[in-house]
Amino acid sequence: QVQLVESGGGLVQAGGSLRLSCAASGSIFSSNTMGWYRQAPGKQRELVAHITSGGSTIYANSVKGRFTISRDNAKNTVYLQMNSLKSEDTAVYYCNLKRTWVLGPDYWGQGTQVTVSA
Repeated sequence: QVQLVESGGGLVQAGGSLRLSCAASGSIFSSNTMGWYRQAPGKQRELVAHITSGGSTIYANSVKGRFTISRDNAKNTVYLQMNSLKSEDTAVYYCNLKRTWVLGPDYWGQGTQVTVSA
């Protein structure tokens, strides 16, 4: 079992920045992928970005050039630096962890609200 604890959400004006953090604990496999998904009311949950334990990253097209994902493997923590925030970024952001290459369950954090005001 894996536990994920998120922090860093809040209210920010358009054009501003936030940094989200997610710390994982429990039975974590060494080869894993951690990332962020978001879900706005009435919309599907979507991938924002993820990063493998080896440092390979992917980003949603909507956040490329604005968001940066990083991780500290020693702390089992993933970060999402969000710059140039837009109202469209308003959503609940969820941390996710899964094994890389090997089929297994997804683990989720409780979610943290990000609200961007115009």
